[in-house]
Amino acid sequence: MDFDFYGHQIVAHLAPGEAGHKSTNAVDGDNVPVRHFGAILPMREWEQLAAKLKAAGQEFVIEPHVRFKGEVGEQATMFLLDPCGNALEFKAFKDIGRLFAK
Repeated sequence: MDFDFYGHQIVAHLAPGEAGHKSTNAVDGDNVPVRHFGAILPMREWEQLAAKLKAAGQEFVIEPHVRFKGEVGEQATMFLLDPCGNALEFKAFKDIGRLFAK
């Protein structure tokens, strides 16, 4: 199946034995799924999506929140699983110019 994912194409195959959320790395106090796909949204769109998902009762791997507060890479983030168990991250940066800053 093909998806239009915020203007990016994702080709997805149902393969539960090959996918899923299996390991994590610690990032600013969160256990971030090692294997994940991320989409970066403008902050306003991220806030709207987070509100919509919460209102729908979406279960999160990592609840919507801001990490690295006051630091160069300050960002809003949330993680959830797709129906096959793959981790998806949606995030937005306070300053998009700092996307890859360390």
